[in-house]
Amino acid sequence: MTMNRQVLLAATPEGVPVETDFRLAEVPRLAPGPGEVLVRNRYLSLDPYMRSQLAGRHLSGAIQPGDLMRGETVAEVVTSKHPAFAAGARVRGFGGWQEWAVLDGEALAPVPDRIQPPSLALSALGMPGLTAWAGLCCQAVPAPGDVLLVAAATGAVGSVVGQLGRARGCRVIGIAGSDEKCAYAVAELGYAACINRRSEDVAARLDALCPDGIDIYFDLVGGELLDLASARLAVGARVVLCGLMAEYNSSSRRPGPPPGDWIRARATVTGLVVYDYEDRREACLDELVPLVESGALRVREDVAEGIAAAPAAFCRLMRGENIGKALVKLA
Repeated sequence: MTMNRQVLLAATPEGVPVETDFRLAEVPRLAPGPGEVLVRNRYLSLDPYMRSQLAGRHLSGAIQPGDLMRGETVAEVVTSKHPAFAAGARVRGFGGWQEWAVLDGEALAPVPDRIQPPSLALSALGMPGLTAWAGLCCQAVPAPGDVLLVAAATGAVGSVVGQLGRARGCRVIGIAGSDEKCAYAVAELGYAACINRRSEDVAARLDALCPDGIDIYFDLVGGELLDLASARLAVGARVVLCGLMAEYNSSSRRPGPPPGDWIRARATVTGLVVYDYEDRREACLDELVPLVESGALRVREDVAEGIAAAPAAFCRLMRGENIGKALVKLA
């Protein structure tokens, strides 16, 4: 009997997750029923929003102790009872934190051949890339000369936002959590400057770097950084609210920025839910694939090896220690 190794939630985290909040389990591999597909997961995406699922605050629902951890995967079809998929096909779906999965064929999407290597279907050419493209290009609509401020500047989404903004003529300022990340943002991603939120006075640095205000703030963090950016918006600014990294590990939510800051700037503030742009994924790929292939869009992936490494890699992500997209490569 073939066994399937899975990662289950052992205990709801208090604060930043630790490895003992998760446990490894082995269960018999299931067989697909009508309309279902058996897949072998090859890459697992680790994302900050998962922490919100553990706290019961995410729109996709809560994960309780004993539940399988959820997550998007790139997988290979092994056995198919769905007419759209044959054995050997590469697919993308929510296969979870496990080596094998039986999934409804209607919930799967093929991974196009133009996505190479396949891990990119979970990073710059997957949900993070679509998130960046939708928020910046569809919602904020940057113009040459705009000052674009990106929090979590070297993460899976932020790194794409910054590079897309630079390609559109923006002056891009980043905020990150270490000198290493800031150096990477400037030297490799083309940011004009990057502020270390842990060691620098962010308010003073924003005043110096953005004397005429911030035209676009792409917010992946929330918390105090949203307050500081909102107080420095230029007239006609656009704010894209996309993530709450500063609050995911907290048991309660802090008050938001004063609405007066947005009113003063006549700002347009939009919430971004990437699932709303699923029907535009191909248009996103039409723009991003050539940029990746030419090297104009640089991609960095932070890859852990094996399903047993997923808890440690996720904890590292939630401590803010990764650079680029956090992935687990499965055997």
